[in-house]
Amino acid sequence: MGKNIKLNDKYYPCTVSLAMDLIGGKWKSVILYHLKDGEKRYNELKKEISTITEMTLNIQLKQLNEDGLISRIVYGDKPPVKVIYELTDFGKTFIPALEQINNWGHLVVREKGEYLSDDN
Repeated sequence: MGKNIKLNDKYYPCTVSLAMDLIGGKWKSVILYHLKDGEKRYNELKKEISTITEMTLNIQLKQLNEDGLISRIVYGDKPPVKVIYELTDFGKTFIPALEQINNWGHLVVREKGEYLSDDN
């Protein structure tokens, strides 16, 4: 009882649990947000998400790729290779939720926080 959903040999008590397994945590949604407008190279993502460590970015990109939310395309077979990350069609289905989360974040800042300049 209680395990009502199965996806890729994993069991979930509800669809919220399933969704949070795919996009939860501190960084996955942030990475997906930065890919929503188009493909990016690793260094572009690292620059845009400057507070993420390289190890964490690598792990999160690998998990998002394994879960089918992003694709990793490698150009070339000899270093230096060009690696591009982009949302898959499945990943693009999450864009409306990302935009709502972003809107809610702006609301929270307006009501309870403040925007700081990039210099701080």
